[in-house]
Amino acid sequence: MKKLLFICSVFLMMMSCKSQGKRPLMGKTVYQQELNASYKDASKSPLKKKDLRNFNGLEFFTVDSTFIVNAKFTKTENAPTFKMATTTDRKPLYKEYGLLDFTLNGKNCKLTIYQSQDDLRDEKYKDYLFLPFTDDTSGNESYGGGRYMDVMTTDIKPDNTVVLNFNNTYNPYCAYNDKYSCPLTPRKNHLDLEIKAGIKAFKKH
Repeated sequence: MKKLLFICSVFLMMMSCKSQGKRPLMGKTVYQQELNASYKDASKSPLKKKDLRNFNGLEFFTVDSTFIVNAKFTKTENAPTFKMATTTDRKPLYKEYGLLDFTLNGKNCKLTIYQSQDDLRDEKYKDYLFLPFTDDTSGNESYGGGRYMDVMTTDIKPDNTVVLNFNNTYNPYCAYNDKYSCPLTPRKNHLDLEIKAGIKAFKKH
């Protein structure tokens, strides 16, 4: 009996040490932690091998509730399908899904939200909408090609409003690795103010 208790106590000590030695998830919010976990995972990370080896988490602006806004959604009727420019010769098919009007830091802002026609054929992504934007931090504190935000069709409320959380933005994969082909942010989706929220520019090693 004493031998069994000893073995059990040693096992519990080993488990305790193992759990204490486990590194906590990187990030201030659940969104940041999940994004960091994804980029740390070599099987799905866009990072180059040398950047992955030195990866200690993505850089974000300080979380700021000022950059969580209610936007008025207006559906774009009979929008034509068009080929969206990318960083390569690839031209994926998109449609303008609607317009988002909101006020941020006292400024009236407008962004066009898009729907990938390829995603419509994929049950997993058919409800995803694509919101790319640039702002006055682009090319300095944030990635020059702009940042992205995912919005779901189900996020649009019956009163045609949708919450936009600029703290939950991400960079296109091209910001980390030029082997990827990424949609270019349309010029009309530039915000004439600084969005100091969400993901920052990535410092490559």
